[in-house]
Amino acid sequence: MTVVIAITAGVLFATGTYLLLQKLLSRIIVGLGLIAHAANLVLLGSGGAPGRPPIVEAGQTGPFSDPLEQALVLTAIVITFGVTAFLLALAYRSWQEHGTDEVEDDVEDRRIARLGFRRREES
Repeated sequence: MTVVIAITAGVLFATGTYLLLQKLLSRIIVGLGLIAHAANLVLLGSGGAPGRPPIVEAGQTGPFSDPLEQALVLTAIVITFGVTAFLLALAYRSWQEHGTDEVEDDVEDRRIARLGFRRREES
């Protein structure tokens, strides 16, 4: 089961990274969500095999499940929800202002890239 979780997390990370590199803000938001889900899978997979509840009664022995991974995943879900809500608000505002959700290239970034390209040609 751990191999399936690892492969699934890897596919989600790869797909999320691909979507993060797109120019449309809606695809960037979906990519961020996929990467967050992959991180949650990695956290849950790190917990190992499930065991008994972590409530210890007198005389019980054996493997207990560690609630730390579950607490980390719940925290990550809440943080991801807040970041996604913020990005959706930014996307909506961009849609109102420009009528599209395409992320434009920064003119200053292009100027600096051309400057670096010229310096490499001169050397």
